[in-house]
Amino acid sequence: MQVIKDPKQLRNEIKKLKQQGATIGFVPTMGNLHQGHLTLVEEAQQRASISIVSIFVNPMQFNNANDLANYPKTLSEDCNKLEQAGVDIVFTPTADVIYPNGLDEQTFVEIPGLSDCLEGASRPGHFRGVSTIVTKLFNLVQPDITCFGEKDFQQLSIIKKMVIDLAMPIEIIPIAIVREPSGLAMSSRNNKLTANEKLIAPKLAEVMNDLGIKVQSNSENSQQLIKDACQALDKSGFKTDEIYVVDPLTLAPLDTASKQAVILMAAFLGDTRLIDNVVVDLHL
Repeated sequence: MQVIKDPKQLRNEIKKLKQQGATIGFVPTMGNLHQGHLTLVEEAQQRASISIVSIFVNPMQFNNANDLANYPKTLSEDCNKLEQAGVDIVFTPTADVIYPNGLDEQTFVEIPGLSDCLEGASRPGHFRGVSTIVTKLFNLVQPDITCFGEKDFQQLSIIKKMVIDLAMPIEIIPIAIVREPSGLAMSSRNNKLTANEKLIAPKLAEVMNDLGIKVQSNSENSQQLIKDACQALDKSGFKTDEIYVVDPLTLAPLDTASKQAVILMAAFLGDTRLIDNVVVDLHL
């Protein structure tokens, strides 16, 4: 496995591989890898002859300096996991390489509409940072396919639209959420939970699934159902941040044309913000 930090070296390696007829499967990450990430890697390996993983904690997508400073960095352990998984190249650039002129002077990519609603409304600039770094990584890696987890549902929707709008010759492969045996969605953030919080955490998925069942048959009453779900979470020890019930294609409120609904959940357990989602068919 090659570990490459320099974009020029990466470009040279990609050029050689392309000349040899290789296809490239890419998984962009911020490190602190778990089985969910490795599932993305496995899918990329099945669909392409060369697998590349990037590890880069992107400062442009953080609204809070403390969150950026405290984001777990486990590069050595991550590289060991990726080598065991048979990854061909790991790209590990630093921020001064990716943003040599600083964030204020960096050209950015912004997807209107999808980036401004839901989580984008409460975290201004977050998705601008995501779409900018993903575009830059796509330009460097030149992948044929890229795997993204469905846990970050809005992010995935934004990347799909960006690839279409910018005519990028990349196939986006959505990968289903990987869960703990308890039902909790796997996340790097789960490592921050205390032993007691880990016992409570699966309640997020439980409340979400219950809400999904109720929305299926009573979508017109979704606002009241959301309030009930918030109360259930808060009683369990969470502090609810956001719950949305929207159309999965548009991320807009449900209307008579909606055939499905996506339940988007975000709640704090102690200092840790957990997210989850589920898509349900609506009974028309």
